[in-house]
Amino acid sequence: MEKRSKEILHKVFGFEDFRPVQKDVINSVLSQHDTLALLPTGGGKSLCYQIPGLVNEGICLVISPLIALMKDQVDALKAKGVKAAAIFSGMSYREIDNTLDNCIYGDFKFLYVSPERLKVDLFIERFKQMPVNLIAVDEAHCISQWGYDFRPQYLEIGEIRKHHPEVPILALTASATPKVCEDIKDKLLMKNEQEFHQSFARENLSFSVRLVENKFEKGVEVLQRVAGSAIWYVRNRQATHQISNSLLKLGIPASPYHAGMPMADRNAVQASWMADKTRVIVSTNAFGMGIDKPNVRMVIHTDLPENIENYYQEAGRAGRDGEKSFAVLVSNEQDFEALMDRAALVYPPIDFIKRVYQCLANYYKLAVGSNMFSSFDFVYHEFAHNYDLGVLETFYALKVLEEEGFISLNESFYAPSRIHFLVDPARLYEVQIAYANLDPVVKVLLRTYGGNLFSEYLSIQEAKLAKTLEIREIDVITRLRKLAELEVMDYDQRKDKPQLTFLTPRYDAGKLPLNFKRIEDRRALTLNHAQQIIAYAHQDSFCRSQFIQEYFGERTDRECGICDWCIKNRKSKDLASNEEKLERRVIETIIEFGGLNESQLLAKLQLPASPELFSIIRKLEDSGKISSTSSGKYVISNYG
Repeated sequence: MEKRSKEILHKVFGFEDFRPVQKDVINSVLSQHDTLALLPTGGGKSLCYQIPGLVNEGICLVISPLIALMKDQVDALKAKGVKAAAIFSGMSYREIDNTLDNCIYGDFKFLYVSPERLKVDLFIERFKQMPVNLIAVDEAHCISQWGYDFRPQYLEIGEIRKHHPEVPILALTASATPKVCEDIKDKLLMKNEQEFHQSFARENLSFSVRLVENKFEKGVEVLQRVAGSAIWYVRNRQATHQISNSLLKLGIPASPYHAGMPMADRNAVQASWMADKTRVIVSTNAFGMGIDKPNVRMVIHTDLPENIENYYQEAGRAGRDGEKSFAVLVSNEQDFEALMDRAALVYPPIDFIKRVYQCLANYYKLAVGSNMFSSFDFVYHEFAHNYDLGVLETFYALKVLEEEGFISLNESFYAPSRIHFLVDPARLYEVQIAYANLDPVVKVLLRTYGGNLFSEYLSIQEAKLAKTLEIREIDVITRLRKLAELEVMDYDQRKDKPQLTFLTPRYDAGKLPLNFKRIEDRRALTLNHAQQIIAYAHQDSFCRSQFIQEYFGERTDRECGICDWCIKNRKSKDLASNEEKLERRVIETIIEFGGLNESQLLAKLQLPASPELFSIIRKLEDSGKISSTSSGKYVISNYG
């Protein structure tokens, strides 16, 4: 199997060899072991399930909460000739149904699903029939309420294992403490598992903290000292524009990036940065997940992340090519106070959470008991303003509703329009005859995409169809909708907004069954996480890389040698060593030549007068090793 693994690695993915821990994880999975792999950012987690999924017969189920990343993975696999599909919130029932059938009968190798799909009867019934060879759980820390991104839908993963009890499970995460790792193994019902940890040490990445009042000025100074591509992280969207505009005025090519920008603009910014045309991308934490740019030389944070886990992941996007790179946290005391204040708001009062839930029901006009698994376009700041709710408080209330399993919030992502003919060619021809204005559209679709439209969903671009037909895009959309109304076609229009999905039937807000104990525990955990990142920024007693390693339970006595603390410590030791050498020279010179006055001593030492030298002479006098006579000459008084 090892030979087959290397063949696939080279032929499908274009790599010559595995990374150190990758190989061990893959061998464990191929040996049918339940496996937990903790591979920090850039460790190549996806290959750990993609290689076994391709080596073995059958299909690999991949569970991931990140839709944009799922789509990227599916697109990348398809480009390599591997049959892969994804199911996530916002897809039509028909497309989900069709996709699941393909995964049973269509020789597909990978099915990516978002976790809320796991308790849907339609999925479970089809999952039972699939020839599953592996269950891979990405972002596995989400299963633990002690992790930094708890998602209760992950608790369903243990339940689905009973349908394929012989199939191994692989849990992957980039950042988990020992307590979270134990929770992952417990909640996923792992047995006789093997566990692999890649070191959190990044030998080429220099961590440093700068405590200053003018954070922008310090950020610019850092950029001017270090050449190359950079990411500059901030907390809010307005700051991305302000900082990027200020950098442009200084002649530094920069662009903003945040989830509120149109998808086309975000794609353009990312492409320019990936091609090294834009040097600095100034972003909220919406940027970076799944982006594989190896030559990022610098990651700057001028706002504090909520926890060490987020900071390590974001900072770890620098230096994936192994070259010297820098992660700089620029902060001040006001930031520390603001972070603790914000952490106290993360779990709002219960009454406010219920109010937000009621507003959601009103916003979408949902009756009590209805709309389980219904998805809607959702822009939370528009929703908050519509009901006169505080934007930040609303955001946190929505996150609590998500943690409690009532809703799912998916990040903004672009999904092109997709179509699939639901009838056979004969019935379609009848529609073309009956509706003359639809005939040209059907002909163009068949000419462009062929007979595959009858067997699978294909992505289309309405603008291109409009150009071919020489009509307006809105007219194309109208005719496609008409074909959907006639039930000869499923037409799933493009999406580029965040999606909100109701995971349960709509409750009466007053009776919303919130888990008060869990909310209190999570509130305490959030405050502790904030204290830990502040401790990281404040600490001045040991290596920053060691601090991070020990936070994640990795014990080490090895200092990185390149963080700000290590450099300062080395300089301090070098200074002490130089002082010791100079002390010895002064004493040896006085011993050799007898009593010397100050000018004679300087001449014999062949050194210029300097504050450092006079300081050493005073120190030797104070310690009693030398003394001065009444005539002003230095002599040895107590040296041995």
